[in-house]
Amino acid sequence: MGSARHFGQGKGKGDAMNEIIETRTNRGEDEAVESAVLHQLLDLHPARLTIEELKRELGVDREGFADRDALERAVRDLAAAGLLYRETEFVEPTRAAVRFSELLDR
Repeated sequence: MGSARHFGQGKGKGDAMNEIIETRTNRGEDEAVESAVLHQLLDLHPARLTIEELKRELGVDREGFADRDALERAVRDLAAAGLLYRETEFVEPTRAAVRFSELLDR
């Protein structure tokens, strides 16, 4: 993956999610979280993550409702857009999302 376009490049674990929550509001915040989730899953592809593993990767505060809710909304919305496949336990990018990412990295 071309890391120059990835959200939170060069930041510590969890810093990206904290920056999203602190600097954006409403729809812009939701889109930033969606972007961070998709980038993380594409970076780790072909590994499949559980929602709990994804939360840990992004540094989501276990006690913070807002962070957990934002991540869960992002997964739901990305799945609805056809960019994530969500099984009962696992989430992973769809083939279309992986291919699009590959084309962007050329």
